[in-house]
Amino acid sequence: MKFFYLICALCLLNSCAVKKTQTEEPIKILKAKVKKYIPQYIADLKIIPQDVSYYTKKISKTSTFSQEVYEKQYFRVWNLDKVSVTIEDAKWAHKTYKVGNTYGENLQLHTQSFFKNNLNNANYEQYASVNKKALTLVNVNLRAFPTNIPVLYDSKKAGEGFPFDYLQNSSIAANKPLILSHYSKDGKWAFVESSFAFGWVKSRNIVVIDEKYTKLWQHAEQVFIIEEGISIYSQTQEFLFKSRIGMMLPLVSEDKDTYTVLTLSKYKNKKPLYIQSKIEKNVAHKGILDFNAKNIDMILKEISKTNYGWGGIFGQRDCSSTLRDFYAPFGLWLPRNSSKQSKIGRVVNLEGMSVDAKRLVIKREAIAFRTLVYKQGHIALYVGEFNKQSIIFQNIWGVKTKKDGAEGRFIIGRPIFSTLEVGKNLKAFDANASMLLKLKSISIL
Repeated sequence: MKFFYLICALCLLNSCAVKKTQTEEPIKILKAKVKKYIPQYIADLKIIPQDVSYYTKKISKTSTFSQEVYEKQYFRVWNLDKVSVTIEDAKWAHKTYKVGNTYGENLQLHTQSFFKNNLNNANYEQYASVNKKALTLVNVNLRAFPTNIPVLYDSKKAGEGFPFDYLQNSSIAANKPLILSHYSKDGKWAFVESSFAFGWVKSRNIVVIDEKYTKLWQHAEQVFIIEEGISIYSQTQEFLFKSRIGMMLPLVSEDKDTYTVLTLSKYKNKKPLYIQSKIEKNVAHKGILDFNAKNIDMILKEISKTNYGWGGIFGQRDCSSTLRDFYAPFGLWLPRNSSKQSKIGRVVNLEGMSVDAKRLVIKREAIAFRTLVYKQGHIALYVGEFNKQSIIFQNIWGVKTKKDGAEGRFIIGRPIFSTLEVGKNLKAFDANASMLLKLKSISIL
């Protein structure tokens, strides 16, 4: 009997269990709605031809600049009795950058001692006391203080922080002429003037040479470097430096395949060591290049091997040094910064014009590869048209953006071909900061 009741109980339980399962709502698995991320991009870089030959194929005329005029500027400081920079100009950075809003490499505010110590070490009491001719041994950074420590503004602000070290005044390639003003108190730094800029370089990276050798150097036949980043060696295959577009070296002799050029190192006692280095003829040219389509192609492609580098930092180039080095192998000397470059040649003022009026003036006046396009703080090279739009070659850090009132940057960080409104396709593009709107002038060289 107990067994019968147990069977009935089990049947009752099973029937309840089945009934419950049959009447329950089926479990629904909801799929999460994942918003697809669509990366932003610069439309110009996909639409506008990025090969220089697209623009040079329309050039039929060959022209030349003056090597004599170029060399006069290149060797200018070797023909001075003393530095031409005034002590007030030499100290500009000490008056400009202060404690309270500038940061170091650790993104912490600089202390007053940082500025005090650098001013003391600068040893301006000895300014213009040496006045000796010198030469760079390697590519050097030209600093506004005698230190490698950066001066940055707040990195939380768009367009500040890395790579904008405001002590990075410029860079100078190896074996370029200098005049030496004086040394820092610790002897680690030397204040120098080059043909295009001035500031502090490390003493170990330059060598003082006698004036008779500067005369021989600059009156020799010159070889212009036309390839970027080639290793230059001594006769015993010791590495000296890397080649840079814009470099010029005196010719000693040549054979079928190579130029033998004069380069410089130094002994342990800091005396100059003159070296004869061999350079393949395919990476150099005796005298200036003709300004024609083939050579423009070649040099612009070499210039484009470097990325954007504020003040030439990390061996790179910024907007103005890109143009300066581009023109060097053709024998056209340009000043160092964009503001001064914009005043070279025949200047056409665009201030106060509408964007449509600016477009018309550029279309009417600009000559491809011979016109500089300038807005405050930035300069570019007009190269022609694509789809009836004016196209420029520029080395650019980024495009200004604005979203919900907050300013930002879309980083590019390299040389590109673009319209005058690069980045216009971006959702947060700041139309008020477009190059076309901000254009101040064009300069026809």
